[in-house]
Amino acid sequence: MPVLLLTSSLVLTAQDRSYGRSVVATPFGIVATSEVAASQAGARMLERGGSAIDAGIAANAVLGVMEPMMNGIGGDLFAIYYDAKTGKLTGINASGWSPKSLTIEYLKAKGSNDMPRHGIDSVTVPGAVGGWAKLHGRFGKLPWHDLFQPAIYFASNGYAVPEIMDDDWKSSAKYLMTNPESRRVFLPGDKAPERGQLFRNPDLARALTLIADQGETAFYKGAIAQAILKTSSELGGTMTAADLAEYSAEWVEPISASYRGWTIYELPPNGDGLAALEMLNIMEQSKADPGSPYSPAELHTRIESMKLAYADVIAYDGDPRFNKIYADELLSKDYAAQRAHLIDPGRANCKVAPGALSKSDTTYFTVVDREGNILSMIQSNFGAFGSDITVDSMGFVLHNRGGAFSLDSKSPNALDGHKRPFHTIIPAFMQKGDRHIGFGIMGGMNQPLAHAQFVSNLVDYGMNIQAALEEARFTVQGGLGCNIQIESRVGPSTIDALTKMGHVFDVHKEYTENMGRGNAVEHDSAIDMNFGASDPRGDGAAIPEMPRSSVKLPVIVGSGHSKETHD
Repeated sequence: MPVLLLTSSLVLTAQDRSYGRSVVATPFGIVATSEVAASQAGARMLERGGSAIDAGIAANAVLGVMEPMMNGIGGDLFAIYYDAKTGKLTGINASGWSPKSLTIEYLKAKGSNDMPRHGIDSVTVPGAVGGWAKLHGRFGKLPWHDLFQPAIYFASNGYAVPEIMDDDWKSSAKYLMTNPESRRVFLPGDKAPERGQLFRNPDLARALTLIADQGETAFYKGAIAQAILKTSSELGGTMTAADLAEYSAEWVEPISASYRGWTIYELPPNGDGLAALEMLNIMEQSKADPGSPYSPAELHTRIESMKLAYADVIAYDGDPRFNKIYADELLSKDYAAQRAHLIDPGRANCKVAPGALSKSDTTYFTVVDREGNILSMIQSNFGAFGSDITVDSMGFVLHNRGGAFSLDSKSPNALDGHKRPFHTIIPAFMQKGDRHIGFGIMGGMNQPLAHAQFVSNLVDYGMNIQAALEEARFTVQGGLGCNIQIESRVGPSTIDALTKMGHVFDVHKEYTENMGRGNAVEHDSAIDMNFGASDPRGDGAAIPEMPRSSVKLPVIVGSGHSKETHD
């Protein structure tokens, strides 16, 4: 008699559900990204016996080709890796530093009162390739050269511009026109390519081939480095050969907080994972509303918790190599209790201050392999097409992450030479017992609050990873006042009730990219099964690895018995 296995990863009422896509379930690996072809490229690496890291690098390289405004070799990277055998979590911070000569004094002498958000002075050393190299050196199985072949193919032969990327491309066209090389590469015929149009980038194929053949040396010391320096010099930038050659990604220890029996992991500063954990700590001070994740009471608690956590991270976060960051105090339960007391259950707080202490366009993706190892990785150019500057003859834009620095010398995020700016991009991981989940949701300062909403949906409301990703979300853009963006699926009655409390809403359609695009994978070690989910707010999918021909699979025959065969 067949045995039916039920786990908390599955929703028992799937035939009558409030979410659209089904969870992908397989004993083999899964790659979940925001582009189907990138997920497929990663899955092919798993099929060849590659590790989660191999699959992640291959997928990331394709994403850099297909989402050039979001990420690429000109951007930064952060990742968390879970080793299923040891249970150990490893973090990597591959965010780049500012050029040594790019200082507050230098910019003020040029007449700048604020940190430039675009142009050559917003550019810091790109860390992504260095991060790939370190991850592959420790956890890779396949040859480095092989990982870049799918991306090289798509850059050389072209790909059909996907739906959401088409909209982002068009909205960035006027900024790309300001740089001749960006105009040449990304605006054929002086306009953004149309949805479904075949787009080729042979210059990027050349750069990726150099990386495939020569490793990170090509980027930081070789031909690509020379092209970056030439581009910077022509535009009056401060980048030097030493700025590139001396850079190295850094292994870091993830930070964590408990939330109703689960442990949630983020990476330490200079990223803002602190905000996600502090928000969850504040939310934990009260019980979740039993009715719905978007009941007025629950949404009010989430929104007010977010404001308090964000006020703290903006005031206190930065590069720990330059400033003391009070992470332990910010993540203490006592501090969360103090902050939670500031929440008025019947009124929105429009002026939120940081607590007293004792002294971005982005791509997220995740991989689980057949052994249960999980890669949670995020990579970004910061703004759409980053600095809007394309490296001469190499086909990729330089990010504008330096635009996140402050020119206030008293700020922990004050600009300084070889300092890393405050970062909004954060990968995440959570676990309880046999359940291990890699997840992330993109979108600048949206990310911590989106992480907290995902965790609460899963923990407080029993959703599976797909439902938790799809659930209606709110976000904030700009300052920390009462202005909130929200999806219409929360319903008019909830919006009306919250409006009476003082919240001011910008209501978007059912699924808006403004809420970020997420992906998630889960390994249930009790039954040795993997699950994958991808956000319908993106163009992607969770793609499972197909078993190799040497793997024996059970096949059900008419009698109800099974026999073994080869796939």
